[in-house]
Amino acid sequence: MLENTRLRGYTLAFISTIAMSNVYIFSKAALKEVELIQFGFYWYGFAILWNILYAVPTKRYKFIWQLKPSSYRALLIIGIFELIATTLFFLAINIVDNPAIVSFLANMTPIFVTAFGVMFLKERFSLLEAIGFILTISGAFILSYKKSDAFSNPFLNGTGYIILSSLIGSVAYIVAKKYIRNIDPGIMAINRVVFLFIFSAIFLTVNGVSLSISWKGLYNIMLGSLLGPFLTAFTQYSALQYIEASRASIIQSSKGILVLLGALIYFGIFPLSYQVIGGAITILGVIMITGGGKIFRKHRFEIRFKR
Repeated sequence: MLENTRLRGYTLAFISTIAMSNVYIFSKAALKEVELIQFGFYWYGFAILWNILYAVPTKRYKFIWQLKPSSYRALLIIGIFELIATTLFFLAINIVDNPAIVSFLANMTPIFVTAFGVMFLKERFSLLEAIGFILTISGAFILSYKKSDAFSNPFLNGTGYIILSSLIGSVAYIVAKKYIRNIDPGIMAINRVVFLFIFSAIFLTVNGVSLSISWKGLYNIMLGSLLGPFLTAFTQYSALQYIEASRASIIQSSKGILVLLGALIYFGIFPLSYQVIGGAITILGVIMITGGGKIFRKHRFEIRFKR
């Protein structure tokens, strides 16, 4: 029974990884056709549609009325932090030429999740996990570096956005993990897109931006929103019901490789050799952070932080 539960969790995490990998590609393609404000409005507008088409036949909406006040507060917190994190994420996608670079830098999220666990939950981490911290940070540093004669700005534009996005998104992830047993994953998924759609609609109206976009941009948005705000969010939250967040992170950290291949096929671009090395280092670091604890815990090589 336990093995079947874990298998379901791993399957959901893997589906989430594949779907998220495609989000990097289709969002980048869409942002080449439309303005960022237009993108947000249509992206999350379609995401609400996909979520409704799923929620109504499965009657997921009925769980909303069964939530406790604490769950509503959690949804508010998750929605606000997801709004900020996702906005920063797409700013990075819009600025950085190769979406694979953004996906590798997004591997900073497990670092922040683990760090918050140590600070607020008094968790332990092993020597191997500590090395993973160093490797992941080093890999992110290598990835964000740009070859330039200008020492005043030695890092790629947009990399700061994705690091901030990872930091803020990790807070929402921890809150979601805490309340996942009380809140249906479908409700969490639609809560996120509603916050983002309202923000996008207000921003678009205030700035007087036209709703007219190209058919190519609309196609990429429709497909990307189906894979991202709907499928990725739902499967990611669902996986947390069956497996630990650390195990899900191990699988999801591989998305950078899939995005790299997708960028090569879809856009014909490939990262520089040092960026590939940096991406590989971040993935290795994430695996050590999320999987290293069990190896060292057997030998009692833990490091405990006291507040």
